[in-house]
Amino acid sequence: MKTYRIATIPGDGIGKEVVPAGKRVLEAIAARSNDFGFEFEDFDWGGDYYRQHGVMMPADGLDAIRDKDAILFGSAGDPHIPDHVTLWGLRLKICQGFDQYANVRPTRILPGIEGPLKRCSPKDLDWVIVRENSEGEYSGVGGRAHQGHPIEVATDVSLMTRAGVERILRFAFRLAQSRPRKLLTVITKSNAQRHAMVMWDEIALEVSKEFPDVTWGKELVDAATARMVNRPASLDTLVATNLHADILSDLAAALAGSLGIAPTANLDPERRYPSMFEPIHGSAFDIMGKGLANPIGTFWSVVMMLEHLGERGAARALMTAIEHVTGDPTLHTGDLGGKATTAQVTEAVCALLASNSAVTSEAA
Repeated sequence: MKTYRIATIPGDGIGKEVVPAGKRVLEAIAARSNDFGFEFEDFDWGGDYYRQHGVMMPADGLDAIRDKDAILFGSAGDPHIPDHVTLWGLRLKICQGFDQYANVRPTRILPGIEGPLKRCSPKDLDWVIVRENSEGEYSGVGGRAHQGHPIEVATDVSLMTRAGVERILRFAFRLAQSRPRKLLTVITKSNAQRHAMVMWDEIALEVSKEFPDVTWGKELVDAATARMVNRPASLDTLVATNLHADILSDLAAALAGSLGIAPTANLDPERRYPSMFEPIHGSAFDIMGKGLANPIGTFWSVVMMLEHLGERGAARALMTAIEHVTGDPTLHTGDLGGKATTAQVTEAVCALLASNSAVTSEAA
């Protein structure tokens, strides 16, 4: 029997509640199978670790998780620590350290959930947003000088390399090619950003010639926000820079009903290093410890983890269980207008996985 080694990093806030819930679901999945299981190692990195040690994770932390098959991450963010410290000290340190350059965020309206677009049916909103995850606006290049003086200056440089742009665009074209509609929208802002984004457009045209069966087009990022609201059915797979996709994917999650249901995969497509899976919601300290966090985003991230590990039957079974649970309004958490708790949603998903219900035939 194969054993997958999983690093669990709850991080901060409600990450400490949804990651254990995700671990429970993985254990329930393993209990269904005679073919594979999981070996977990928990890491207490995050805000509490920072208060004790002055860093969000140890200097050699990447070495401790380098041999894992995958990473399940919660959230980074603490109201008592500057956001740039929590982000760059933990999540981005892992993403950049393991060259997880493809951030993939699927979005669709799950059964039982009403999105804010009243004229939008579930079949109209079924997207995957591919976010360049290693450079661009979040490359970390820049600095500050003359702090506190009238001549103070601060810069953040958007750094794009031909290699980085080529690989994310090629990844996005392949992903679009694998989906039924074979439709890709390349998000740009080359009318105003006349150097890096013009190069982005030029490379998109070059890469597109490798995928003649993919229909593709460009859309300015500001126009894309309106298109997502007004013409959601015209979109399928989208690819954008680090900053642009960061913003668009949160809008997409809101249009699908809640940030609490949205998943993310931070992938090293070449599989040189472990990939990391996480819900896109933040640490939400205002509901921390109250049992109110929606674990669906974490469970959907676990689906993506299982797909990445090659366990597609298990992934389908879990996704079916998730859809059964979201289809029951009594199991909606507060972000969806309900009163269910994290524990109740987790128990319901695990119970479905343990039963011989519809999830069995779906996984076949």
